[in-house]
Amino acid sequence: MSLDDLTDDVEAAYSALDEELSVSLDRESRNELAMLRAAFDPDDSDELVRRAIHLLFQSAVETGNLDFHLRGTYDVTYDEYLSGMTFEEMTGANQFPQRDDERRYQF
Repeated sequence: MSLDDLTDDVEAAYSALDEELSVSLDRESRNELAMLRAAFDPDDSDELVRRAIHLLFQSAVETGNLDFHLRGTYDVTYDEYLSGMTFEEMTGANQFPQRDDERRYQF
């Protein structure tokens, strides 16, 4: 897969989120959400879900976990996605012909 595939998948997922997002909670998640709701006293539980998404995303970016998964599936990093080009395109490494190392020192 490639940067274009990642962009297409992100755009498709973004469009799919326009529909109402319904999340079922297990007992542990329900208890944790209740504790967070009591502690932070948000206007509604949706605000806590938004905060949780931001924290998970930030943590995944900072630890390199997001890049690890993106590299494994799409062969790009988050920085490459943000810039719209791969590292090879940024550095111009794909503009030069490949070297033939076997014949490099032959005369």
